[in-house]
Amino acid sequence: MDKQETGQKMKELEEAMISPDFWSDKEKAQVVIKEIQNLKNQLEGVGQYDKGDAVMTIFSGAGGDDSEDFSAMLLKMYFKYFENKGWGYKILHENQNTQGGYRNITIEITGPHFAKASRGFGPYGILKNESGVHRLVRISPFNANAKRHTSFSMVEIIPKFEKNNEKDIELDEKDLKVELSRSSGPGGQNVNKRETAVRIVHLPTNLSAQADGERSQAQNKEKAMSILKGKIYKALEDKRIEKQENMYVSKTTEIEWGSQIRSYVLHPYKMVKDHRTLVETSNVTGVLEEGKLDDFVEAEKNL
Repeated sequence: MDKQETGQKMKELEEAMISPDFWSDKEKAQVVIKEIQNLKNQLEGVGQYDKGDAVMTIFSGAGGDDSEDFSAMLLKMYFKYFENKGWGYKILHENQNTQGGYRNITIEITGPHFAKASRGFGPYGILKNESGVHRLVRISPFNANAKRHTSFSMVEIIPKFEKNNEKDIELDEKDLKVELSRSSGPGGQNVNKRETAVRIVHLPTNLSAQADGERSQAQNKEKAMSILKGKIYKALEDKRIEKQENMYVSKTTEIEWGSQIRSYVLHPYKMVKDHRTLVETSNVTGVLEEGKLDDFVEAEKNL
């Protein structure tokens, strides 16, 4: 519907809220309120998840310790950025090596409640264009010959699915493969004797999600399902998959040379450059260690 029709529909629903018996059916009332908010978002040009929270996963590309160390550097950068924004975050799953690097790590990012109710964007709306391959050029600290090395890591940002919108993505149980394992800490050491870690694979798309940060298997399964729904939503939104047989998305082939969205160069000169917006800075320390990403994120809004 066009803006005039959207405005008229919203006006009708708001008039219905004035009715004395509006709250007699609380479930129906909540549906109406959600619809009004969605219509407001449409008028403001904001998607329904842009005001909500986000889930970030960082995957290391090929390269062993160097790439996994780069993922740890990106994680530190984003943690600083979250703190600068006043956001909370929680680790849902981590696969850490003995050097302190990460093969992959998944974090839930939560913005202030007042921000979600405002006209502005929440963590997902602000961060969604950070998704993509990031590239680091430096002298490798893991190479005895002090050679220059290029590392790649992929950042994936998906919306966090809340209970009130989990029905937006319906998944058939027969399309899901649920795997259970013991939760593990840094270096793969078992810290839990029970199989509380849960990994869910969506067989038609090969998309998967894992959670092991909660205390119980049931909680981790619920969290993994929420992440999986977010991944499927994002994949559909980006048109990375279509409704057809034998759909498949491969992460590993995407984490390679030539596909990067941003480069972080520490040698032979210092520069961080976004290859989409062409925003760049020589303040590499400010970006990687202090989380100064605002210039990049603001420019991404026009993508």
